Amino acid sequence: MSTPHPLPVVAAVDGSDDSRRALEWALAEAARREADLRIVHVRQYAPGLQPAVLVAGPDEPVDDQVIGAVRKALESREGPPPLEFISREGLPAAVLPEMSTEARLLVLGSRGRGGFASLLLGSNGVAAARDAACPVVVVPPPGRVVHGEVPVRPGPRVVVGVQTDDPDATVLGFAFEHAARTGARVQVVAAYPWPALAWSAFGDFTPTTVDQEAAERETLRLAEEAVAERRKSHPEVEVDLFVAAGDAAGHLVANSREAELVVVGRHRRRFTRPAPILGSVTQAVLLHAASPVAVVPPAPAERG
Repeated sequence: MSTPHPLPVVAAVDGSDDSRRALEWALAEAARREADLRIVHVRQYAPGLQPAVLVAGPDEPVDDQVIGAVRKALESREGPPPLEFISREGLPAAVLPEMSTEARLLVLGSRGRGGFASLLLGSNGVAAARDAACPVVVVPPPGRVVHGEVPVRPGPRVVVGVQTDDPDATVLGFAFEHAARTGARVQVVAAYPWPALAWSAFGDFTPTTVDQEAAERETLRLAEEAVAERRKSHPEVEVDLFVAAGDAAGHLVANSREAELVVVGRHRRRFTRPAPILGSVTQAVLLHAASPVAVVPPAPAERG
């Protein structure tokens, strides 16, 4: 009985500086995973394309200058992972999610070659993070300014957001596995709303008497419970818990400074939201984080 070939890491390139940075990240990650790297260029040259239509061209057209330039640049590299070069013709926002069904990871830059310089995140990044079947890593441009000072210990970190009332085991698993491969520690970020508000008899919102220290202790307890299984499965990975009042997105972005990776989830499908959706926290992190961001889709059983 033959062993199935493991799925590759896929890197989307388009000749832009952002895609070159994403390719470097993908090269290192494919090597860490001992996986093949599939380098893909989606050419938007076909006329009359509709958003839902995928048009496939030849695998390696000789006139694809982007693929040719990438191939030439990597010729002199020592010990790269096994490489595959593919060119497709169509809309990247449709083609890349389709290709993600045969990938273990999809990596792309924040903005494509055709994007406006003023945009923080291109439409292809949004579509891939929202629709892909595999985790998507979006690599930001260098020099993003992150506001807010968060004291952290030196050393490589993987930051992961945890919703303590409904923790996502798939997101935590991705974060711990990446940390185990890179020798980083995991920094778990859990936020709680404060001041807590309740509806009063006078028809307005007023702060409750709930003690903030008690709310913080309860959030810390729930965060500990959420990571307990991962601590057992990855005892070599050090864990820091960051619990704070306020906006989860703001804390994740603040902690992204000098982090190796920020890991967030995509909304699990519910009856009220059957279509894929990123969620406000994930969108804010993609827009503003200083480090690469991994968007992890729900487990297959939770997608339907």
